[in-house]
Amino acid sequence: MPDLKIRELRTTLLRLPWAEDPWMKGHALGPQRDLVVVEVVTESGLTGLGYLHLLNLPLQRTIGACIAEALAPRVIDRDATEVEGIWRDLWRVTLTGGRGGVTMMAQSAIDIALWDVVGKAAGLPLHRLWGHCRSKIPIYGSGCFRGALGEGMAAKAKHYVAQGYKAIKMQAAHIGDWRQDVRNLRMVRDAVGPDVEIMIDINMGWTADQAIIAGRAFQEYDPYWIEEPVLADDFAGYLRCAEALTTRVVGGESHFGRDDLRPVLENPRLPILQPDPMRGGFTELRKIATVGATWGMTFAPHLFPELNVHILASIPNAIWAEQMGLLDDVWVEKPVIQDGFITAPERPGHGLAFKPEVLKDFVIA
Repeated sequence: MPDLKIRELRTTLLRLPWAEDPWMKGHALGPQRDLVVVEVVTESGLTGLGYLHLLNLPLQRTIGACIAEALAPRVIDRDATEVEGIWRDLWRVTLTGGRGGVTMMAQSAIDIALWDVVGKAAGLPLHRLWGHCRSKIPIYGSGCFRGALGEGMAAKAKHYVAQGYKAIKMQAAHIGDWRQDVRNLRMVRDAVGPDVEIMIDINMGWTADQAIIAGRAFQEYDPYWIEEPVLADDFAGYLRCAEALTTRVVGGESHFGRDDLRPVLENPRLPILQPDPMRGGFTELRKIATVGATWGMTFAPHLFPELNVHILASIPNAIWAEQMGLLDDVWVEKPVIQDGFITAPERPGHGLAFKPEVLKDFVIA
């Protein structure tokens, strides 16, 4: 076994332009891609990689400072296999100023890097280290952005279907007219036909009563789910929507760990959980999946299929991965997606490595 004592925690801030992709039209994910990259370097030289993609969240330097000031001193000189102990310690040391937000995101990047080290040391991909369940997981094509309008969303949905996807996700709300959202859904349904699943992402854009009114109008076009219909903290609103609609109501991407999701877990009316690995790391998402399975809830984590594929391949209640292609151009080996499925890689750890030019050309001071 190599010496896995942690001798260095390297944090790099990257700012990349968006890849040239005509299908990104209408997105609201920020003018560039801001990443926080964390490398856990052990005495043996074995290094693990973690990262955060902040989307449009302007906290890149803040998270970097949090890692340097609060977290790195608690990690140096510990063994990289102490993943659970380190996760708990970082959560406790930031408890009075954290319990989520910046501190949870910062420790998530470290957690992802630690698991990468452990997998590499064992010579196993994470999905096999954790207990392999399947190699292929259904994946849906996401990012039919409201900013592209109904015609643009329908065109992108057809583009996904032409690639073999059996499900797509479109956006609604935030445009001021829920009736236009219904018309947009009708355009997308007409474009993809009756046999393709259509997920709808509200991005916390409505109150519960608005979501119920629009959701009932959506039902004519057979949507698969309505995602994040209300603000993340409006748990009563979530339950009202779930009780009033026959369409699945789902969520979880904006919540930080099991504690933040406790009202949903204690009242299991949401059939599918969608936590984000940037808000808890691998360690916390695996626990959410287990607790959810106890109550018959399935698991479709938010974005980042290159990371989430390992969890999905190792749990019995996996249902969907999400592909938006946001980082496909930065990896030495990008995710393998074909005919509506993503295949779990067999490289040790999570199997991800940034292209050298990405780490060289896009560093910010």
